Amino acid sequence: MESIAFLGAGNMAAAMVEGLIANGAYAPGRILCLGGGGSTAQALSVRTGIRLASSLDDLLADAGTLVVAFKPQHLAKADPRLAELTAGRLVLSVLAGKTLASLEAAFPRARNRVRSMPNTPGQIGAGLTGWCAASPLSEADRALLGQLFGALGGSLELPESQIDGFTAICGSGPAYVFEFAAALRDGAVGLGFDPATARHLAVETLLGASRLLARRDVDPEVLRNQVTSPNGVTAAGLARMASRDFRGMVRETVEAARSRARELSA
Repeated sequence: MESIAFLGAGNMAAAMVEGLIANGAYAPGRILCLGGGGSTAQALSVRTGIRLASSLDDLLADAGTLVVAFKPQHLAKADPRLAELTAGRLVLSVLAGKTLASLEAAFPRARNRVRSMPNTPGQIGAGLTGWCAASPLSEADRALLGQLFGALGGSLELPESQIDGFTAICGSGPAYVFEFAAALRDGAVGLGFDPATARHLAVETLLGASRLLARRDVDPEVLRNQVTSPNGVTAAGLARMASRDFRGMVRETVEAARSRARELSA
C-alpha cells in the first residue's frame, strides 16, 4: 500500500491522522507528515507514531496521496518543486477558500485535485466535510477519500459553486453555535448561576436539543412548538428573539460569511 503524506500538521491534519489510525485504514508507519517552522509535526509524530519526514522529497518519495493542510495564505509561497513532486499523485486540499483552479496551478501534474472544507467537529469524528474534485475520480481514489473524510465524520460531494456556501454554513457554523452557547451561558450567569454551572446548563441544553433534532425526522419548528405553550415561558423568550429579528440576523451572518469566502476564493 502506498503511503499518505500530510504537508502541515495542524488540527485538521491531526484529526485525519488519528482517525485513519483508529479505524485501521492506515498503519502509522504508512503515514508521513512535514510541518513548517513550528513543532506541531514533531508533536503529531510523537503522539501517533507516524513518520516525521525530513524534507519534501522524503515526504513524497513513496506517497500516493498528499493532503495539503498548511495555512491557506501559504499556498502562493509553497515550494515550486511541489509541481513536479506531486506528479501522478492525488492532492487533497483542506485549505479554506482555495479553488480547484488555484490547486491546478500549484499541482499541475497531479492525477487529480480535490478541494475540501472540513469543520472543527471533525477533531472528534463528528464533522461534516464538503468536497469537489477537478475531474472524475477513479474508484480507488473515491474509496480513499471515503477513508479520509470518514476519519472526520460525514462528507458531502458538491459542485464547486456550492463550496463557499457550505463553508458559510458548516465550516463557520460551529463558531455560531459556540457563540450562542456563550450567550446562553452568560444569560444563566445573569440569572444567578455560578459560571461553571451556567456553562454546564448551556452545553447540556444544546447537546440534548441537537440529539433530539437529529433523531426526529421533523422540521425544527415542530420541536420548537412542542416546547412552547401559548403565553408561556418559552413563548415569552421566543417573542423577544422575534422582536430582534433573530432569524434575519442569522441569515445575514451566513450571507456575510459566504461573501467573505467568495472574496478569499477569487
